[in-house]
Amino acid sequence: MKLTDILPSDKWVEFEKKIHEKSGLDTNVFNTDGYRITEFKQWVNRLCPVIKDNDKGQSFICAVAHMNIAAMAKNNGNYIIEECDAGLVKLVVPIFYNDEFVGAVGACGFLLDDGEVDLFMVNKTIGLDESEIETLSNDIKNVTTEKLESIADYIKNEIDKILSAK
Repeated sequence: MKLTDILPSDKWVEFEKKIHEKSGLDTNVFNTDGYRITEFKQWVNRLCPVIKDNDKGQSFICAVAHMNIAAMAKNNGNYIIEECDAGLVKLVVPIFYNDEFVGAVGACGFLLDDGEVDLFMVNKTIGLDESEIETLSNDIKNVTTEKLESIADYIKNEIDKILSAK
């Protein structure tokens, strides 16, 4: 079963936009291989597009975070809230259809509670000067764990509605 067997791509885009509007987070639906299934992208800070535009940043920060956190969510059957190696929050809600893992919803881009960007790690991974990283990250919003849990519950409930209509 593929996610596009459950909903057409345009409906998944509507779902992503709805979550983004509610949470403010960069939100995407991913297939079981960890690839976005739509082209929708709404950056929520200035640092993430710079990291993601760099091959090492994409491979060693973004992709690794999603794959690891999605695997944890798949294995425990519930959402996971963690930080990527750059220090930004990553929320993943698994999608199961008839007990089969078919994908996940990922939301990211803010700082968790009183977290901070790992300037050293980002610098060593993509080679960007730490002062430039500071400039790009000086207006990243913070979000509480409680707020993220509420967003995760919302996403989970919306997924349940989608699946129950299938």
